[in-house]
Amino acid sequence: MSGKDYEMVAGLETHVELKTATKIFCGCSTDFGAEPNTQCCPVCTGMPGSLPVLNRQVVHYAIKAGLAVNCRIASYSKEDRKNYFYPDLPKAYQISQYDLPLCENGYLDIETGEGRKRIGITRIHIEEDAGKLIHQEGKGTLIDYNRCGVPLIEIVSEPDFRSVEEIKAYLRKLRATILYTGVSDCKMNEGSLRVDVNLSVRKKGEETLGTRTEMKNLNSFQFIAKAVEYEFRRQVEALEAGEEIIQETRRFDQASGKTFSMRRKEDANDYRYFPDPDLTPIFVSDEFLEEIKGKQPEFRTEKMKRYKEEFDIPEYDIEIITGSKHMADIFEATVALGAQPKKVSNWLMGETLRLLKEKELDAEDIRFSPEHLAALIALTDARAISSTVAKEVFEKVFKEDIDPEAYVKEKGLLTVNDEGALRETVAKAVSYT
Repeated sequence: MSGKDYEMVAGLETHVELKTATKIFCGCSTDFGAEPNTQCCPVCTGMPGSLPVLNRQVVHYAIKAGLAVNCRIASYSKEDRKNYFYPDLPKAYQISQYDLPLCENGYLDIETGEGRKRIGITRIHIEEDAGKLIHQEGKGTLIDYNRCGVPLIEIVSEPDFRSVEEIKAYLRKLRATILYTGVSDCKMNEGSLRVDVNLSVRKKGEETLGTRTEMKNLNSFQFIAKAVEYEFRRQVEALEAGEEIIQETRRFDQASGKTFSMRRKEDANDYRYFPDPDLTPIFVSDEFLEEIKGKQPEFRTEKMKRYKEEFDIPEYDIEIITGSKHMADIFEATVALGAQPKKVSNWLMGETLRLLKEKELDAEDIRFSPEHLAALIALTDARAISSTVAKEVFEKVFKEDIDPEAYVKEKGLLTVNDEGALRETVAKAVSYT
């Protein structure tokens, strides 16, 4: 038999760091990039006698995310201790949620070449992040505890994925949705969004699930796709060779493009969950829930509909621009400053996307202000600069967010429309010949 006779069954656990100023159970900063072990205290390093206090903003943000993916919000939930030992968890347990999570039974609808599909979301629970291990070959392992206690939500999907395309479509939409809520920056390169993939294979037409493996801490769409494709092939080849698939945790090696066994995969009962005795249950009142619902942002679907009604731009432009809340915010703010919607769209769809692709950035990395984009458009509308000069100036705006008016004056790039001055310049040039 060949791989075409098998299908994958995959579910995702997506870990999203919340954009709170302080950690989930203490007052330590969550700023990224600080010197190692400078943002930790007795609570997040698990010192004896220290007591955690839940950050209210974490619950607020988790509910916002849950509502955005159509979850039911529990009026009563609790936090549990998940017991296992890793050196980057100094308490030797993680505070998470087990049987009573904050959000349950949600979904996201995705679009692929195969059409529309609904992906079920089993639950979203809050938990604390672990620290970071820095392995130094031949020298041992260092530990940075700054990340310990940074608040996470874990978004657990149903095993509804049957292809890499579905996984990528889901993650792109999930990331865009979370960015719209504002609860996380979802920077995969900084670990703000990480994905664990649970994958098994079975022969097409079968209903019984195969033995799953888990690939941990994947932090780019490219690596997720490569890891899934390799693991699917590996399991098919193993089954065809009569080998047993072992339930285990595997790591993806970026250099080789292969997955390698790390440890046997635990089941829930292996973690010996029990309610954390130091934390009270979480009660979400109807009033608090309605307050959050009332402050939910305009999401992409509603924004796309409004753009079609308000702005005379192509549907393709609308689809790209609204794919990023940051880009959509820039578009709307620039239009509000008086620029024509189509001209704003042209700059975003043209030069902006070109430079983003060239520099391997995404829309969330745009740093120029709406004011400077509007000023550049005004200069071109007034024919104060040529289209060629406008593109040159825009590169500076894109890179450094410079004031285009000041820049063109400083560099002498303004187009001269004074006929008398032009005649004088021509006369001088001719006199030298």
